[in-house]
Amino acid sequence: MTDAELQTLIEDATFDYTMGDTDAAIAKLNRAVETTPQSFEGWHALAEIHFSLRQFNEALHAAEKAHALRGDDLFINTTLSRIWMEKGDKATAEKYGAQAKILSWKDQLKNPDAHQGGVQ
Repeated sequence: MTDAELQTLIEDATFDYTMGDTDAAIAKLNRAVETTPQSFEGWHALAEIHFSLRQFNEALHAAEKAHALRGDDLFINTTLSRIWMEKGDKATAEKYGAQAKILSWKDQLKNPDAHQGGVQ
């Protein structure tokens, strides 16, 4: 699968999800990550959809795959924090939450203008 085909498949799955067709979205995302297991975006989208369906074990599996690919991503750390909180493991949730906060601070230091709230 080419990068463009993968991107289109993930976008189609996202559209399906927003239109309420979660089964089609999950099927497309599963196909995306089966054919391209290094797809951070595919794993993260899959984690978010499973989370929204309160399928926390499936969400955790997908989020851990995404985190293994890009552990320094603010959003996957936030996703993992939310999943662990729902699963009742506050300590692990706080670990990922703290990591997300650190990553956010790093981004603010690198891009202070982007965090000023206005255009300069």
